[in-house]
Amino acid sequence: MSDGVDRLIQVMDRLRSPGGCPWDAQQTHETLTAYALEETYELIEAIESGTRQDMLEELGDVLLQVVFHARVAQEHAEAPFDIDDVANAVADKLVERHPHVFGEADAGSAEEVHARWERIKKETKARESVMDGIPVAQPALARAQKVISRAARAGLDVRDPAGVGIGPQLLALVARAQAEGVDAEAALRDATRDYEAAAREAESASAPTARTVTEGSPT
Repeated sequence: MSDGVDRLIQVMDRLRSPGGCPWDAQQTHETLTAYALEETYELIEAIESGTRQDMLEELGDVLLQVVFHARVAQEHAEAPFDIDDVANAVADKLVERHPHVFGEADAGSAEEVHARWERIKKETKARESVMDGIPVAQPALARAQKVISRAARAGLDVRDPAGVGIGPQLLALVARAQAEGVDAEAALRDATRDYEAAAREAESASAPTARTVTEGSPT
């Protein structure tokens, strides 16, 4: 199985090296960002409505983005890394976050496994909030769902005046926004930011406070 990956790495190296492709040679992490996003969306489309061949092709395009970025990263003057570093880092992460497989922890239910994953991730990344790490550039609907999901899994009591919506209601709201000259994406981003702020506030309020030890009090 690794023969194909090794071949792809060699092809990418040839394209990037002197005498290779001028376009590939001038790319940076920043210029490749849009392609990573585009290829991810195309993979999702292939999974949802394409054929097996479509999915195979789009998975290859996503893999190419990883290999391309890793090849560019090799050339960094101060902090280079390569595809092996990338693979080992994610393998280490999987082992660390699956103590029920690679350690002595009990597996429990799928929900318990997910909760353990989030807890370990928060500890290892030194995150202060369950809301940390949600990409701001993520599409508004997806980000809204992620924020609400994180708040629910953390058991936060968040004031939610919007209630729960479903497909037809969302479509009707978009149509209303269009009629009223409102940018629906921007409006949802604003509402999601407000919800996130309320979630962070609820999280802070529910966090245990350190007991103050005064002079002369028992320790």
